[in-house]
Amino acid sequence: MILLVAAFLLSSTAQAESPPNVVFILADDLGWSDTTLFGTTSFYKTPNVERLASRGMTFTRAYSASPLCSPTRASVLTGLSPARHGITSPNCHLPQVTLAATATRTGPANQKCTIPSSVSRLDTDYYTLAEMFRGNGYATGHFGKWHLGSEPYSPLEHGFEVDVPHHPGPGPAGSYVAPWMFKDFDHDPDILDEHLEDRMAKEAVAFMQRHRDKPFFLNYWMFSVHAPFDAKRSLIDKYQKQVDENDPQRSPTYAAMVESMDDAVGTLLDTLDRLGIADNTIIVFASDNGGNMYNEVDGTSATSNFPLRGGKATMYEGGVRGPAIVVDPGHVKAGSRSDEVIQSCDFYPTLLERLDINPQPNQSFDGVSIVPALQGKPLSRDAIFTYFPHSPNIPEWLPPSVSVHAGDWKLIRIFYGGDDGQHDYKLFNLKDDLGEQNNLASVQPDRVRELDQMIDQFLIDNNAIVPLPNPKFDPTKYRPELIGKASLKGIGKSGSKARKDQAQKPRKPVAGWLPGGTCEIALQDSSLILSSDGGDPYLSYTLPVEVTEKSLVLTFTMSSDAKGAGQVFWHEKGVSPAFIRDRSTSFDVKHDGKPHEYSIKWSVDHPVLAVRIDPATGQGRISLANIRLTTGDGREVYRWKF
Repeated sequence: MILLVAAFLLSSTAQAESPPNVVFILADDLGWSDTTLFGTTSFYKTPNVERLASRGMTFTRAYSASPLCSPTRASVLTGLSPARHGITSPNCHLPQVTLAATATRTGPANQKCTIPSSVSRLDTDYYTLAEMFRGNGYATGHFGKWHLGSEPYSPLEHGFEVDVPHHPGPGPAGSYVAPWMFKDFDHDPDILDEHLEDRMAKEAVAFMQRHRDKPFFLNYWMFSVHAPFDAKRSLIDKYQKQVDENDPQRSPTYAAMVESMDDAVGTLLDTLDRLGIADNTIIVFASDNGGNMYNEVDGTSATSNFPLRGGKATMYEGGVRGPAIVVDPGHVKAGSRSDEVIQSCDFYPTLLERLDINPQPNQSFDGVSIVPALQGKPLSRDAIFTYFPHSPNIPEWLPPSVSVHAGDWKLIRIFYGGDDGQHDYKLFNLKDDLGEQNNLASVQPDRVRELDQMIDQFLIDNNAIVPLPNPKFDPTKYRPELIGKASLKGIGKSGSKARKDQAQKPRKPVAGWLPGGTCEIALQDSSLILSSDGGDPYLSYTLPVEVTEKSLVLTFTMSSDAKGAGQVFWHEKGVSPAFIRDRSTSFDVKHDGKPHEYSIKWSVDHPVLAVRIDPATGQGRISLANIRLTTGDGREVYRWKF
């Protein structure tokens, strides 16, 4: 009996001392007024975000490192300011690889300053948050949006063992509602209208289940609620009936997107509870920048950040202030709030202190540990800084700027925006003027000088590449009255609205084959005819019975006038997702319009439930016939008959 008690106590002590899991949820474009945390919306519904808040601490003054996504994401992973790591623009999906920011010497004649060239990839020289966790025995998985570079700068090169859907783009590929257009990631063929966020949460759940008995770092960077603007039809219809035309938040599509985002949060919480690991899991919830108030959706702006001014891509509060919650059972008081100022750069050093892990030699951070705030104490920091040397033409835009938040004060420096080559300034007291309507710069020159000196020191300390006076500036072409003035941007006929219409129409299988991506299929003369208008045609087939052989060969006759390599995927029983790059093999295709025989071989560990053929990576007409599945020694397992 004594031995049993001793064994139980040892087991309990080991369990109590096991390192906590960490779940980092980063929403995309989720504004300060897009949740019900602060009493600023009656249209959107976020009960699961509220549920998360009830377990931890909500921050009322949480700031992203940038008003745009990629700079903030890089700051989360490095603990560094965009002024230092150099990613100041969301250009990481573009083909140009730039690893060092550079100054630009000239600009258009109507601009007073130049705009520096942004870094376009997160350099693998950084010791990222994921590498820190992996180096300390954690399983690491990234799910959702990345937007910091494709290989060799993908999550797999930055410390993550798993990356789903392994997509380098700025948002979902094509749409939220299946069919999607990811290169190597398909929707569940049994769920024709599968929502991407539902699927991402499902993949995250599978990761947590696999690693429930060891510490894990789950990096769940949502696609939601970034464009394209589409959602489940039933939810759009639901919110359409609740629209108040006098409410600045009145897009039923966006409200539906917020609900799907919130549902995913609930799925993660339910899983942590079900697995019995919620009490040993730290959860961080934040947004990468402010809410999108410049895209037109349902005849109005996507959202409103009122009472804040501006939104995504602006230097006003609406562009950088967002919701943030930290849950840490036993260490952070449940249902608590903090008015301390925190920023994206703070999460890395905070997790290091909380887990009692030392940084690397010579590793430093621009953020600070917010552990004192999590304990209900004040933070000993003078200020936070936001560096955004760009000026996208959207409502409430400003020329290239940098800002400082110090206490209740905020100063925005507009580079060379004043007279005679001087900077221009906007000074706000956020305690008295949350909506930034009263610029006090002219009546508080001493405070402007004090805060501007802090900006100078920040730029020097970060070795920032800054805007320069534009030698081509022509005062006759300068239109200061247009600063901050711009119309809402449409989503485009070929954008999400068209994809949404397509997504709501379930595709019908032809001879059991389900078309996906950018193709339609038809049956003609005992052949499947694929017509593709883009770069991702594919078709999948769920086998009537599972195939248990370990070595398989898919053979077929194919003619094509498209382009690019082909690829075959297979879905193994008990393994998720259904189709992913790691369970696929590529093959060369002759796109000469003539029939050719192909034999694609692979080996499996589990029974095969379905197969998928990606015959090309470009538009064109493709014919498939004589499709057979055999074993490695030639025994026929299944033959498709048309």
